[in-house]
Amino acid sequence: MLTPDTRWTEAAGFPYAGTYVGAEQIISGVFQRLTMEWENYQAQVHTYLADGQRVAAFGVYSGIYRATGKPMTASFAHLYSLENGKIMRMEQFVDSHAVRQALQSD
Repeated sequence: MLTPDTRWTEAAGFPYAGTYVGAEQIISGVFQRLTMEWENYQAQVHTYLADGQRVAAFGVYSGIYRATGKPMTASFAHLYSLENGKIMRMEQFVDSHAVRQALQSD
């Protein structure tokens, strides 16, 4: 699903903020961390909009941060740029405040 040099950008304020390049960085920097640090983490898309080689996905993240036991729900949008049917670039937009609240212990 990814090109060899896919650029995956997690939004500023999100716990994994930054740009990851290539499948190895994306998997280890984002997806493995989500699996290890969150219980029942989900990204549920409710709307897709397409414009040629660009696709926007809108939805809601949810999960429980393992270190604090706090749940969160946060609205998100992902903007994908495709090349030959593969993801060349992804940029995340998210309500990072809701996510950050789950990370903070009382």
